Order: sequence, then C-alpha cells, then structure tokens
Amino acid sequence: MKRTSVKDALNAKESVSDILVKGWVRTKRDNKGFSFLEINDGSCLKNIQAIIDHTPEIEAELEKVSTGASVSVGGELVESPGKGQKWEVRGTSIELLGAADPGTFPLQKKRHSDEFLRTIAHLRPRTNKFGAMFRIRSELSYAIHKFFRDKGFFYVHTPIITGSDCEGAGEMFRVTSLDHDSLSKLKKEDQGSSDFFGQESHLTVSGQLSAEMYALALGQVYTFGPTFRAEKSNTPRHAAEFWMIEPEVAFADLNDNMDLGEEMVKYLINHILEKCADDIELFAKFVDKTLMDTLKNTLDNEFVRISYTDAVDLLQRCKKAKKFEFWPEYGEDLQTEHERYLTEKHFKKPVIVYDYPKEIKPFYMRVNDDNKTVAAMDLLVPRIGELVGGSQREERLDVLESRIAETGMESEDYWWYLDSRRFGTAPHAGFGMGFERMLMLLTGVTNIRDVIPFPRTPKNLEF
Repeated sequence: MKRTSVKDALNAKESVSDILVKGWVRTKRDNKGFSFLEINDGSCLKNIQAIIDHTPEIEAELEKVSTGASVSVGGELVESPGKGQKWEVRGTSIELLGAADPGTFPLQKKRHSDEFLRTIAHLRPRTNKFGAMFRIRSELSYAIHKFFRDKGFFYVHTPIITGSDCEGAGEMFRVTSLDHDSLSKLKKEDQGSSDFFGQESHLTVSGQLSAEMYALALGQVYTFGPTFRAEKSNTPRHAAEFWMIEPEVAFADLNDNMDLGEEMVKYLINHILEKCADDIELFAKFVDKTLMDTLKNTLDNEFVRISYTDAVDLLQRCKKAKKFEFWPEYGEDLQTEHERYLTEKHFKKPVIVYDYPKEIKPFYMRVNDDNKTVAAMDLLVPRIGELVGGSQREERLDVLESRIAETGMESEDYWWYLDSRRFGTAPHAGFGMGFERMLMLLTGVTNIRDVIPFPRTPKNLEF
C-alpha cells in the first residue's frame, strides 16, 4: 500500500478505511490493552496519533519501539475524540523499521538547548523547532525563485571557484590541488602557476562580478548559491559558508535598487506567513514573542531612507551615543549596535542607509558627483542589522580603472570585467541578500548557526 504523509492524513476531508503512515515515534504511552504513538514524518509540524490495540503479534513488536524509532502503522483513519486533533489512526498493524536505543538516543520529550542541539546537528531536524526551521528554509528558497521568475529575471549559475576577489578584503579560502608537501616546497610566487588552474584560486565570496556580465546581456538576472568567507568572526551573525541572493539589473540606478530590495523583503515575508503559518507560529510562541509584531510592522510601513552622513549625525546626537561600545564616526562602517538603534529605537522600522564614503566601500560601486561618496545602500532590519547590501555599479571605464588602482588591485586581473565597460556599457545596479539573515528575521532566531543545517564556523567542521 502507498504511504500517506502525516500532513495529508491530518488534512483529510473524510475518514479512510485503509491507510498506511510511516514516521518517527515522538512519544509512546502504553496502557492496559492498547498503546498510543505520536508519529511525525517531517511533512508538517503536527504529529498524528496512532492507537493500537494489543494482540500477541503487536505487543511483541511494540516492545521494540521507543522514542526515535521509525515505524510503519497500518489501519483506519478515523475522527479523534481528543482535543486539538481532527483525525487519528486506529492501527491494526505495526512494523518496526528502525530501532532507537532508549539508553543512548539523545532526543527526549523535553526542551533541549540550542547549544546542545548544535552538538547533534545530524539529529536536531527531528525536533519541532528545527523541523519547522528547515521547512521554512525550503519554502523560502522556493519563494526567492518565484519572486524573480514572476518579475522576468533569469537565474544564472556563477562560479564557486574563482580567481577574483569581489570584495577586495582578501578573506578568501584558497583552493588547491597540491598536497601540503608539494605546496611547501614551492616559492610563494610559484605556487599559483604550479597549481591546477595555473594561478591562485579561491572559493567565491560573491557571484556579483559574473552576474553583472549577464545582466549586461539578459537585462535582469539573479544568482542564489553558496558563498564563503575566511573571516575569523566567531559571532552569532557570521558563518564561513552561507547562501546569498544576488540580483543584477541593467539600466537601473540606486533608487531602483532600493525599491527592489524593499519589495523583495516584503514579498518573502508575505509568502512565508501564508505558506508556513504553523511553523512560524511555533517561533512566535517559543522563540520571540514579538516576532509577529516585527513582521507586520515590516510589511505595513515604507522603509526609511536616510543618507549615511545624516545617519552618522543622528547617531552622534542621540541620547544613547555615550553608551555605544563604538562611537559612530564618519568614515567608519556602522556597527550592529548603530544599525539596531536606527531600526529598533529611533525609526522603529526597517531603514535603508545610502551614499557611503567611497573609502569604506568596494571598487565597483559608482562614485557620486561629490567624488566623496558612492551610490551604495544597506537595508537594515530590527534584531539583525544589515540584511541587504548593494549599489549602483560604476559603469564608467576611466573611473572604474582609477578605483581599482586606488584599492591596490591590478587591472589586469579584471580585464574581462573592464571589457563590459568598453563594449556597450550601461548603468546597472544590484545587491546581495544574506539568505540566513532573512531566515533569522522570519523566525526570531538570533544565531546563524541555528538556521543552517550544518554550520561551518571557525574551528568547527563537524558533520
């Protein structure tokens, strides 16, 4: 018989005389003459209850069943007399598919700390919280593709192995086919030429430069894939491996970019609230009781737009300025505490800060007419801080070459990128959205390690 998912069984319109459900036992209660099993198969947050009368054959099988075991239960789907559930399975057969040793199975019917669950990341998706998290993650991935497809964007797969440093920060993971002994015997200047690609190669920090090439051919494109940073920031907001959404749009300016970022954030929130209501409700009840207010506030209000210069001035004049750990100084990046003050205390809604000093932004951002700032923008949200970062790109060849030189890079390394400014250049803009940070906004979770299936952070390569 074909298996019916728990989700489909719970959403049934009428009773079913012959049904087969399979899943993992969340709880088991034995009474005289019968047993209750709560079964979950990951298809939804809720469990389905199975009631199984004891027969000699069933009792023998039930003795092997404990919390965490996988089972197959056949029987009838009937209306449940219990509160909070419409249907239950009146079981007539049970088969143990995979036992779970009750003495060593680490998940029990109690709340476990996030820190503990990170040590068993291979099992944590069986908990309510993390099952909900990764269903939301899956649905959010779909929503991103749907948002761009409905707007006529094309999906581009950009390289994961690259010879370009998009951010210019140098915090990249080296990729090599040489073993340690071979590498150590070579002079540093010879290591690249002796390697697989004939030059030094790294894991990408961004697909942006490649995406720009396709925006200047297909009009509007986006990438959505893994990116890597070798920055040793062991904070709740940073991971060495994470996912980025990066749209690039030809013939767009900074205002178009800000519009797209705001529209996308609101679309994704709406989609998840509609499609993952039960899972979001869990986070609103047990993780962040202000979650629904935060999401509704984000949906119901236009985002504030303020220049970097005005934002720094506001921060310096605010009453909390003396309590900041880092003084808000012009020419310095805004710190998370500054971003949170703007979104949570002063404006009480998302804020887009634009026109940053060119010295603190990458070479590819368009220089404004004042020759001091660039057409950059950061979209800040409560609790998270920066969610989206982007800019209008520098389309003028002479200015771009000057910026590359100013930042100490070599134009020869970016010859193909500069070609796009030689052959049919056009104004264009784009941004990067951190996928995991979007998940943190949607769920109220405060640590990026808890929105990634198997997080990669400094000194942590488990699983």
